Amino acid sequence: MRELSSYERVRNTLDKKPVDEIAFTIDPWPETIKKWQTEGHFAKKDIEDWWLHFKQDIMAAGWLNSTADLDFEPRVLEETDDTILKVDGNGATLRTHKKYSRTPEHVNFVAKDRIGWEKHIKPHLFGVDGRRIPLEEYKKRRTIATEKQLFFCWHGEGPFEQIHSICGHEDMLMGMTLDPDWVRDMVMTYTELTIRHLELLFNEAGQPDGFWLYEDMGFKNKPFMSLTMYEDIVQLGHKRFFDFAHSIGCKVIVHSCGFVEPLVPGLITAGMDCLQAMEVKAGMDMPHLFKLFGDKIAFFGNIDARALITNDYKIIDEELTKKIVPVVSHSGSYILHTDHSEPPEIKYDTMWHFIRRGKEIAKEAASKK
Repeated sequence: MRELSSYERVRNTLDKKPVDEIAFTIDPWPETIKKWQTEGHFAKKDIEDWWLHFKQDIMAAGWLNSTADLDFEPRVLEETDDTILKVDGNGATLRTHKKYSRTPEHVNFVAKDRIGWEKHIKPHLFGVDGRRIPLEEYKKRRTIATEKQLFFCWHGEGPFEQIHSICGHEDMLMGMTLDPDWVRDMVMTYTELTIRHLELLFNEAGQPDGFWLYEDMGFKNKPFMSLTMYEDIVQLGHKRFFDFAHSIGCKVIVHSCGFVEPLVPGLITAGMDCLQAMEVKAGMDMPHLFKLFGDKIAFFGNIDARALITNDYKIIDEELTKKIVPVVSHSGSYILHTDHSEPPEIKYDTMWHFIRRGKEIAKEAASKK
């Protein structure tokens, strides 16, 4: 087979067609990028510098600002040497760490129920506001992707992520049980908000090749909801959104941390083309998922980041072989990535080994099918 462009390689993978080699991308923590910059591996702070430095096949941009009240000035309630407690435009009181990229601690919310939602949040989510779209960043990266023939994704949050930003996981999940119509209303409100703003963004700056949607719907060994609850409440929003993506010729990649295997049938019905991340420590196993769903979707990730943290090439090679060979050797569609963002314990040379050896293992597996 002739050498494919990155765009062709990723598109073929998502279309479940042959490729010349596996596509890949990485997602280092900001602290990881800073460390590698300090070590002199690349100079600029711009994301495009390290993105192109590793010769990745996918570039992404376009994360929308889903904050409810864009005019609200965040207020600092408490500050220590390590953390800061703020209330934001979602009416959420969150504690964040100053030195590390960690999920904020949920302290309090104004939208704990339907009344809080309808009074404090929903009125801000009608219409279109250009402040929600990162127009210049999107244009810049889309131009680079076009010039370099990369596969370009719009990436951003789905309704599940947007909802828990305004009411937290606990009240959202309680609402799914006690007042499902309320949560369903939130799902559809955020879905329509996102679509309206993407229509503006794409009209101004051009369409992407795919959608990369972030929806962390699980924790260790369990999803946040049952498949039945997903189908009854969240799936309608996903189907509306995935149908929109497909209507403009885009593929849908769904990122989800946590254990989401029970939800995969519902995501496939909604129109998901590819499942991304597949967090190992949460219980996700790509070879097993491939046996269940390999004829329906592509896969992206599932290489345990903890193997890379060891910086031991033997351990990394074993992990790559264990995950890649059962899929690629049986004509599965796969994009190389870890199961999570890459932390600063991973050495620069280790990152390159992961990329090179992953491609080699996939090529060897493909040659034997």
